[in-house]
Order: sequence, then structure tokens, then C-alpha cells
Amino acid sequence: MRIEPRPLPETLPFLGEMPTLLTRLYAARGVQSQAELDKSLARLIPYQQLKGIDAAVDLLVVALEQRQRILIVGDFDADGATASTVGMLGLRLLGAAHVDYLVPNRFEYGYGLTPEIVEVALTRTPQLLITVDNGISSIEGVAAAKKAGLSVLVTDHHLPGNELPAADAIVNPNQPGCGFPSKALAGVGVIFYVLIALRARLNSLGWYQNSKAPNIAELLDLVALGSVADVVPLDANNRILVHQGLERIRAGRARPGLKAILEVAKRDHSKITSTDLGFILGPRLNAAGRLDDMSLGIECLLTDDANAAQAMAVQLDEMNQDRKSIEQGMQREALAQLKDLALESMPFGLCLFDPEWHQGVIGILASRLKERYFRPTFAFADAGDGMLKGSGRSVPGFHIRDALSVVAAQHPELISKYGGHAMAAGLTLPEANFTLFSQAFDAEVRRQLREEDLTGRMLSDGSLAVEEFHLELARALRNAGPWGQHFPEPLFHGVFQLVEQRIVGERHLKVVLKTECGSVKLDGIAFGIDREVWPNPTIRWVELAYKLDLNEFRGNETVQLMIAHIEPR
Repeated sequence: MRIEPRPLPETLPFLGEMPTLLTRLYAARGVQSQAELDKSLARLIPYQQLKGIDAAVDLLVVALEQRQRILIVGDFDADGATASTVGMLGLRLLGAAHVDYLVPNRFEYGYGLTPEIVEVALTRTPQLLITVDNGISSIEGVAAAKKAGLSVLVTDHHLPGNELPAADAIVNPNQPGCGFPSKALAGVGVIFYVLIALRARLNSLGWYQNSKAPNIAELLDLVALGSVADVVPLDANNRILVHQGLERIRAGRARPGLKAILEVAKRDHSKITSTDLGFILGPRLNAAGRLDDMSLGIECLLTDDANAAQAMAVQLDEMNQDRKSIEQGMQREALAQLKDLALESMPFGLCLFDPEWHQGVIGILASRLKERYFRPTFAFADAGDGMLKGSGRSVPGFHIRDALSVVAAQHPELISKYGGHAMAAGLTLPEANFTLFSQAFDAEVRRQLREEDLTGRMLSDGSLAVEEFHLELARALRNAGPWGQHFPEPLFHGVFQLVEQRIVGERHLKVVLKTECGSVKLDGIAFGIDREVWPNPTIRWVELAYKLDLNEFRGNETVQLMIAHIEPR
């Protein structure tokens, strides 16, 4: 692991009156003006810049006027679940008479609006079908829906293929010809924008002359959760959405289901951060879609009954514990496959398969292996009928979905279907093609990346001075976010004296440190450490990459270092 300084512009921008450290942190993350730090809703990019938004609103106005039956078809991850919930709640707020949802079971139907899912949808007798967080690649599914006489609105954020579905309207910032400046909207962000546009149209048509127009901002807690859980880049626009959602949660105005998940996880809603959305709420919501049926997660978010929400939150927590157990077993099996390979002889692009692996957990497994070996990784599971499903995770500088496009073009019969983003992708292929795909994927990674790109690196915001290890700075850093993908939480590095070390919770290293000059004593914790290395009483000095954080115990707050990397010095 290399720790390198995060690049800074030659001249720091003026961002208003703030500590120099904060200015430096913002500048290193691409902030160039004070306006980019304004997180008010008024600063959101106008919905009018989304291609297809007028056609989408036209469809929805007709559906509301004619009291049509609307069916939302979602995805089975946290973004899809929050997008489905936002669509349901938002359309109800705006006056939809009949709105329902359908989420494909990933083990029976796979991803997206397929012709098979259209057949299931038709049993609900919808008139308007809306996809959320999927649909841009559903050429056959949309065709089947249109043939059945349905109107179809596609809302998605995934990258399109060479052909677009023949929907009545498409809203996707990544579709060709869309001038919307933020291409990083999550699926839940796209449907939220559609609802904003619909509310504005209904307002102009006089729907709310005798009443107050519904407040769509009530749904921002869900928008924040789905955006962070889907790991979309937190550009200025997404930071507004996430900040506003966090403010609602902290103020106690979150959905009952979201509150219940936090309570079960023993998290104080008033102090929640974007990190909690990604690592506490997101996995519990995702567990339903990974192991069973995402409908449980959606129902938890939809309900207004606090008791029902609590019961479902407990179920989601139990599922997440099961998911962790399955994942740990899969990790052990994957590491056993790789244990005899020296790092220098390891493929640049890793592909692993075990017939017993769980389809719903291979994405997490791929992520863990990518983090351990610093190379693009696919994990595969048996999908039945001689087919495999793979989930991939990438490293900076390698667009994994585009790499699949190259492999598919070079070997036209190799991959049955694929899709995804720069950093994550999924595919289906015949089991007989696994070895050839592994070789082709490795070759494509080797074409794009050099060996030094696969050694792993952490970008540091520098070292903190002794006088900077205080609560006020830790609070300021927490409030300076929201932090997330492409707007990472500040990471510092330095050398410390190791005073105490012990294992807590099986694989977490709790330490007491002194600053290099020995004048300040600090607590720190490193999660998921290598038990073959730690604890080690012979180690006296360590080099750390760490985040400055707060630890609350029995009402007292103290500074704590969240250790991202530790090695003997």
C-alpha cells in the first residue's frame, strides 16, 4: 500500500472565511468556488435540463387525470428500493389514484425489465409502467410492454447501450443528447427529479388552487440513502440532495422505517453521517434483495406504522447478519483459491467461481477481493441452466463496464448480457465460457493497466499538527461533508508511538497511541485487521493513514482515529 499526497491546485480558491485546512481539503476535491459549498435546495440543477422530462411529465399528467393504474418496476438493491419507495410515495402525494410496485426476484428473473417480468406485471393490469433504477437496456422488455398496450416511462441512470428502448419517454442523464450537467444522479435521484417536474406542471395547471402543493422534499431522506448506498459520485448536486436528506434524518423527520433501521442498529439519528448511510443503513436494506426479496425493504420504507416498521427492521437486521456469515465463508473459499498464487503471478483481472457461492453476495465478495488485491475482480455464482452470473468491482483508472464492451466485441458469443458503471458491473455467461472470459478479461486489464497501477494507493490530505487533534476540528470535518464517492472523507497520515494494542470483536484492533513527539495520547481503532500480524507486542512505532473522528461513550465525546491503514515503522 502506498500513501501519496492528494494533489492540490497551484493556487487555493477563496471559499469564504474558513480554516485554511478546510479550504485545502475542499480544493483538493475539486471545489473551485464558494457557491459549490451552498447546499440549499435552490442550488439544485433545474429539472428542465433533463432530456425527456417534458414527455415524462406529459405521460404522468394523463395518468393522473385518467386515474390510470401505475406500476413501478424497480431494482433489487438499495438504490432500486429507495427509488421504488420515492416513486410510490411521491405519486401518491401528487394525486395518483392507483400506484403499485414490482421488484424482480433476482434469483428467478434477474435484473431489469425483462419480457418475463412484463408477463408478471400484466397480472396487475397496469396502464402505465414506470421503471426506476433500470430500463435503459431493457430493449426486449419495453417492446413486450408496448406490445401489450402499456405506456412505458423509463427512469434510469445506468449507461445505455448502442440501442435505446422504444419507451414513450426516457429520463436518464446518461442517455445520448442529455445536457444535464450531473451525470452522477442515482436512480432514486432521477425519479425524485421527475416528481419535482410533475409537481411544477400540476401547479401550473391549477391543481392546487384550493390547497397547498405537496412537499416533495419530504422524500429527501430516502434520496440521500439511495444515493450514498449506490456509491454514486457526490458531485455538487448530489451533495445537496444528500445533505438535505441528512438534515431531515437528524431533525427526526425521516420515514418510520428508516428510523427503525437506525434504532435496531443502535445509531443516534441526530448524529448520523453519510458514512452511516453507506455502512449501516445501506447493507441492512440491501440484505433483503441479496438473500430473499427486496419487497421487505420497500415495505419497511413505505409503512407509516412505527410498530410494523420496527418488526421489519429487525428482520432486515437478521438478514444482514446472515449475509455477513455467508460472505465470510465465501471469502475464506476465495482466498483458498488464491493462496498458492504469488502476487506477481496473479492475473491482472481476477475472475473466481465456486458453484456453491450465493448469487446475492458475489458483489460484496468481488469488492472485498478488489480491496485486498488492488485489481479489477469478478466473482461468479451458479445461476442454473448452465449459466453463471458475475458481479465485478474495479479500481481507479479502469472502467469495468467499458471493458466488458471491449471483451464482448472481441468475442461476440462469449457474454450473454452485461451492464453497469465505471466501478461496478454485472454479466451473465454460459459456464462453459468461464475460462475464456477469465483470459479475455485479464488481457483487457493488462492492455489498460500497468503493474504499478495494481499495488494500491491511498491519497492523504497530509499530516495533522499536534495542536489539531481536538474535538472542534473533528466536529468541523464531520459537518463539512457530506463525504462519499469522489468526494472522500479527509484522510491524514503520520507516524505514532504504539502504547497499547488489543483485539476487540474478533478482528478489530484497538490501540492507544502517542504523537511522534509524545505529547498527546490518542485512541484509535482499525477494523478487519490481519490476525497474523496483529497484535504484535514487539512493534513500538507505526505509520497510519487515519480519519479524525469522534467517539461517544457514556455521554462523553473524545477524539478517535479511525485507522484505514496501519503498518510497523
